Amino acid sequence: MFIATLLTSPANPSLDPALIESLRNAWGGGDVNWLAVDEAAEFELNVMPDNRWDVWDDLQALGVDLLIQPIVGRRKKMLLADMDSTMIQQECIDELADEAGVGERVKDITARAMNGELDFEGALIERVGLLKGLDEDVIAKVLAERITLMPGGKALLATMKANGAYAALVSGGFTAFTEKVASDLGFDENRANTLLINDGALTGDVGRPILGREAKVQALQEITARLGLVHGDVMAVGDGANDLGMLGLAGTGVALHAKPSVAAECDIRINHGDLTALLYIQGYARSDFAD
Repeated sequence: MFIATLLTSPANPSLDPALIESLRNAWGGGDVNWLAVDEAAEFELNVMPDNRWDVWDDLQALGVDLLIQPIVGRRKKMLLADMDSTMIQQECIDELADEAGVGERVKDITARAMNGELDFEGALIERVGLLKGLDEDVIAKVLAERITLMPGGKALLATMKANGAYAALVSGGFTAFTEKVASDLGFDENRANTLLINDGALTGDVGRPILGREAKVQALQEITARLGLVHGDVMAVGDGANDLGMLGLAGTGVALHAKPSVAAECDIRINHGDLTALLYIQGYARSDFAD
């Protein structure tokens, strides 16, 4: 058995009941269950539709996300999340670069690295090198003035944790940011790279080993083993090429507002919804959301 979930942006909920009924009828689905009025609905299917990606394309043009997954085991016991452009709306290194006066150069490298065009480790070393001499106090300034949480993150963490799930933030960014974001959102642990500082300024280097694609996979393996979970118990979410390893290994890998090359490799793609989409995917209704 499968379940089809359709959802839209909570900021502009516009899910048409007639659209849901038409698709349900076409696919011979079960009764429609509304998870949130005008925002998210689901129905069961006996088989995976042959034309699901064609329908997905059509729905994208209407601002609707569609995903189909096995109904068994969809509620997860662990969340493994990327940070930059996933749990927050920015790329931290780009914001630091703006303060250092090298914003455009660093943003170009970041975009290419996240799209898989550049080696992540080499791109990180190059970008951090451009920050050499930046006052360490700028980190606190960027956190206070430039970093904003992705909508839906607090509800996602609160609801999954209220239902017994474990949450880990694993980032190719920096501990100076993950520690604050993890604390604000309620993650149980966080892993990231360390910006090296000497005499109150960034040295232009980062601690080794560098946390990249393989380190995220390793985090999934280590944490599930420690908790006595299996990979199928995990929902992973990210947007960049360095997230593909963990997205592929997790029971449910979600490409959230992801780079095109990343989304193309994932069966679950959220382009219009926010982080609450990860709750709807698991069958939580809005009335189930924790404060």
